[in-house]
This record gives sequence, C-alpha cells and structure tokens, in this order.
Amino acid sequence: MNDGRYARFVRMRITAIWIAGCLVASALISPQSIAAPESLDAKAIGEASGAAATATSDGVVKIGWSRTDVTVTVDGMTLPPAAGLGSWAAFAPMATGAMVMGDTVVFEDEVDAAMDAAFTHGLSVTALHNHFFHDTPKVYYMHVGGEGQAETLAAGVKALWGAIRAVRSTHPQPATGFGGPTPTPGHVDGDAVSKIVGQPATDSQGVAKITIARSGTMQGMAVGGSMGLTTWAAFSGSNALAAMDGDFIMTAEEVQPVLHALRKGGVHIVALHSHMVGEHPNFYFTHFWSTGKAEDLAHAFRAALDAQAVVKKP
Repeated sequence: MNDGRYARFVRMRITAIWIAGCLVASALISPQSIAAPESLDAKAIGEASGAAATATSDGVVKIGWSRTDVTVTVDGMTLPPAAGLGSWAAFAPMATGAMVMGDTVVFEDEVDAAMDAAFTHGLSVTALHNHFFHDTPKVYYMHVGGEGQAETLAAGVKALWGAIRAVRSTHPQPATGFGGPTPTPGHVDGDAVSKIVGQPATDSQGVAKITIARSGTMQGMAVGGSMGLTTWAAFSGSNALAAMDGDFIMTAEEVQPVLHALRKGGVHIVALHSHMVGEHPNFYFTHFWSTGKAEDLAHAFRAALDAQAVVKKP
C-alpha cells in the first residue's frame, strides 16, 4: 500500500470510529435513556395547599378556588363563578422537583397583598391584567409561576390565596380606592426629582416626567423610544403630596427584580403584560401608581431602575 492510499485508509478508519462514537453517545442520551421525573403526590399537594387536588392523565396535579365570596356583574349581568371567576394552580413534575403555573382572580384592593405573599413564598408574578369590560367590581387576573419542591410551591399558593381571603375577611366588599390623602394639582420640582433618579426630567404644567428609551428590533428593523420602547414616570401634584404613575419596559430576566423593588418601595403594580408581538428581545411592561412625598416616590422609582440595571444583559 503506497503512502497516499495508506493515508486515505487511516482517515476512513478515524471517520468510522468517530461516527460510531457519536451513535453510542446519541443512544446514551436518547429520550428513552433519560430518567423521567417522578410523579407528583396529589394528596401531599392538596394537604400543603389546603385545597382539593386532582391528578390529570398527563401527570399534572391541579387545585382550584372559585370566587363565590363577591358578586360580580359584567355588562349588567350577574356572572356565575363557573363562567370565569375561578382561581387555579397546576403542578407538573420536573427532574429537580416540580413546576407550578396558575391564575388567580383578584380585586383591586387584593393585588398588593396577593403579590407580596407570592414574592415572600418564592413565587413569580408573570402577568396582571383584566378579562372583562364594564365589570363591577373590577376583576383582574394575576398569573404566577415557580419551580421547586411540590409541597413548598403548594404552600406558596396557599399563602397567596390566604392573603386574598384575609383582605376580604376584613372588608367583605372590594374597596374603591387605595386610601390616604389625595394629591391636588400643583407643581413638582423636576430638578429635585431628576437629581434623585439620575435622569433628566421635563416640566409640563407642573408635571415632572422622566422618560428612558430602550432599543430593540422588530420585523428586521430597529425600534426604540420613539416607537414606545420606554420606561417613564410622571410626578404630579406637589412636592409634599404627589402621585407617580408610569411604565417600566423589561426583558424577561428583569421582570421579577423590578416588581420586587417597586413593591418594596410601596408602589402599587396595576398591570403586567406585553405591548408587542415579534419583537427582539421580548419585552414586558408593568404599569404602576403611588402617592406620597415626591422625593420618596423618586427614590422608589430609582430603586427599581437600580434593580433592573444589575440584571445581566443578553
């Protein structure tokens, strides 16, 4: 065998050995060889959550709570709880424990307590929005998620629903306001707000507003602040008693840190949702409201910006 033929022979042997190795490795990591997660104990989840638990054919364990405690009308019609006033949580097995996803019916004065309870017990809040128009009282839906041990997650859902029940046990009917003094039209010192937040503020008829642009892509083109990709906060009223409303733009990794920081600062979260479809990266928006001294509100807003800034950017 001459040198050229021998070299080709060696290359062919090496290639054959490499292919065989790949086939063996593929077999070792095939779906059949990966250990399936253990099934969940519906009874244990039920006991931890304080709710009746049922197992579905695909291995998911579900619990539910029908909101029969408050009468709701939609467009003048009394809505039966079975028509959409049901809270639920579903638990699926994972190799490392379990995953929970759920949707909880909340009235406006329950949102703060429900969100705080979710955060305290390690759950994430993934959406907050409405399902109806012309509903009395206003009904909202808070979606939650989490990963961990099934019983721990179930206990978290129990705490979340328990916080809601505690609000209703104190006030049977949902409140129509947050309470406290109401700001009156005046003038907020934009320079003072700007100094605290570390961003320039505009002044329009006494309202100080801070707007921070962000960039992304959509349909292959660049989009930015002029197209609505902004975080903003408006401060109205007076320095002594102001109202702050606004909007935070966030990537998925930034949502929980921002929500936690806003709630720590006493800011009310009034919505969490998307504004676009098909953008990159995917952005989420949370809307907020709070009242108090203008400088305190500015510090709360700055804390949320700081919490967002430490998240590792993609």
